Amino acid sequence: MNFREASLSDIPQMSKLRLAVKENALSNPALVTEQDYIDYLSKRGKGWVCETDNHIVGFAIGDLEKHNVWALFVQPDFEGQGIGRELLIMLLDWYYTQTTDTIWLSTAPNTRAADFYKSFGWKEAGKLPNGELKFELSADDWGV
Repeated sequence: MNFREASLSDIPQMSKLRLAVKENALSNPALVTEQDYIDYLSKRGKGWVCETDNHIVGFAIGDLEKHNVWALFVQPDFEGQGIGRELLIMLLDWYYTQTTDTIWLSTAPNTRAADFYKSFGWKEAGKLPNGELKFELSADDWGV
């Protein structure tokens, strides 16, 4: 497996992977557009991918404007192999070289993703209007 910074040419594979996940599946795939990926990768933040045999099997994107993890997804067949953990570490290491603002993310309650973030040290910070749990991680929590 190879971890590297995401590029705009990765968008089709990232989008396909995003639509293949079982947890936190998009209720309406039209809500996340190619332009969204372009903006997050080129203007608002940065992303990373994990690939094997030239296929992206995981990706993460951090957003400096809203100070959140915009995306962290792993192809279902590759879950449980540490890919999400490695991508999240890369994202957080980069994020906290850019700012000391607390970063947040959201995920559905009662999911493996929610348990993963808790085990990683994220703190639950309430619920969003859509029912998702909001998690936060401060620079101090990350050790910066």
